[in-house]
Amino acid sequence: MFSFFILFLLLIGVLILLSAINKSIGARKLYVQLLLKIFEFGRANIEYSQRDLYNCPEKSKERDEEKTAKAIEEHNGDITSNGNSVISRDNVLQPVAEKESFSNIQLEPKNVQVSFQLEKCLTYVKAGVEAIIEDQVTSRFEAEELKNWNLLTRTNRRYEFISWKLTIIWMIGFFVRYIILMPLRVIVCFIGVLIAILTNCIAALIPFYFIRQPVASLCYKLTFRIFARSLSCVITEHNEQYKPKSAGFCVANHTSPIDIAVLSTDCTFSLIGQRHGGFLGLLQRALARASPHIWFERAEVKDRHTVAERLRQHVSDPKNPPILIFPEGTCINNTSVMQFKKGSFEVGGVIYPVAIKYDPRFGDAFWNSSKYSMMQYLYMMMTSWAIVCDVWYLPPMYRHEGESAIDFANRVKSVIAKQGGLVDLVWDGQLKRLKPKKEWIEMQQVEFAKSLKND
Repeated sequence: MFSFFILFLLLIGVLILLSAINKSIGARKLYVQLLLKIFEFGRANIEYSQRDLYNCPEKSKERDEEKTAKAIEEHNGDITSNGNSVISRDNVLQPVAEKESFSNIQLEPKNVQVSFQLEKCLTYVKAGVEAIIEDQVTSRFEAEELKNWNLLTRTNRRYEFISWKLTIIWMIGFFVRYIILMPLRVIVCFIGVLIAILTNCIAALIPFYFIRQPVASLCYKLTFRIFARSLSCVITEHNEQYKPKSAGFCVANHTSPIDIAVLSTDCTFSLIGQRHGGFLGLLQRALARASPHIWFERAEVKDRHTVAERLRQHVSDPKNPPILIFPEGTCINNTSVMQFKKGSFEVGGVIYPVAIKYDPRFGDAFWNSSKYSMMQYLYMMMTSWAIVCDVWYLPPMYRHEGESAIDFANRVKSVIAKQGGLVDLVWDGQLKRLKPKKEWIEMQQVEFAKSLKND
């Protein structure tokens, strides 16, 4: 027992050391390759069991139900993988509020004659029915459906009991995830938090800025390297020559709080956001001791001028690291990119676009904050197989002369969506929590009135 304890501590020490120097011995990649072979074996067993069910004449009803369910599942998988929809849309109700403000719309004179015809309404009725069947917003805040089962029980299909072989594999996987991986990950994460607090406190005590800055940068990266290693993150970086290095804005699509750890393992950023309590608040206070991060109180976040001024002051100093921003303002389910807020694109300075794409087969990195708390989400991540993702650093982008902040934000969003293989959507991610703005509804009314105008 004592020797096992010593071996366990040695393993943790090796993990911490490898995290600190950002090196890998290749064990995680071999682990991922082994998982892929197991997933393929599970898929073949599921198909074989389903073929036996289809060939059984006594179970025709079950056969039909299973066939229908499988067709729906495959269709849903196609939707999430390539962005296709169940229905073909004409995009009648686009959020025109993002193109121009309501105050700039020229209303028609009252004496203009309009001719109303019933068929004029049919396109809007059709769009309404399409939204009821499948709208483009709420589906982006649900977990991404998989084509094949990944041996996790976070599904309504009881695949683990479809055959005795899969049952044994699932039980072994359950033991590995909950008895071996989870305790190890929790301990590494806890040690990482302690190291973050200690190292950042030490860095803050250094009186000379030219020494404190590189030490604080190292402490920042060390914090997130250990945290990423505690989740068994396998990160593949592309176009490393475009990594942000000077003051500006690093803009990325947002899937999870893990995005920060993924991008910070080899880059130093200044973080911006609202002050939190609990676990996040502990990390915020630790990082802010040694690095120029920007934290706002809840009341200050709503003051756009205060936020813009602090951002402007930060990027005006070339010694400051780039600010990491997720302009969507909320987490999207790894299939799409939604509307970018224009605030960070109004300040000026260089924009470093970054696209992040997670592989959902090993664990769903999406955080549904409306359904799970931070601790529940971390528990799910700690009990997943791994966090596997690709990161693309894209060439720096600048605002063109005469280009509005909204157009610039949309241009950056389009580049990120294209590189990450994500669906480029125009909708505001805050529709996850809020109803459509009154101005949007009024704009649609104005557009409908224009269509009734008698030419």
